[in-house]
Amino acid sequence: MKYKIVLKKTGEGYSVSCPVLTGCWSQGITEQEAIDNIKDAIQQYLAAVSESLKDADVREVEVGV
Repeated sequence: MKYKIVLKKTGEGYSVSCPVLTGCWSQGITEQEAIDNIKDAIQQYLAAVSESLKDADVREVEVGV
């Protein structure tokens, strides 16, 4: 799956977030490190969401953009 990320240069390196996953962000000294770190953060975020929905009635809907 692909997710859009936002990279911002900071005084310490790079800050990176995934806007569609509220609160999912990371950082890195280099741009590549930040990208690698956000990939890990996205995987952990999705695993936590999946765990929290384990016994829920989950359905999918299709939305046109």
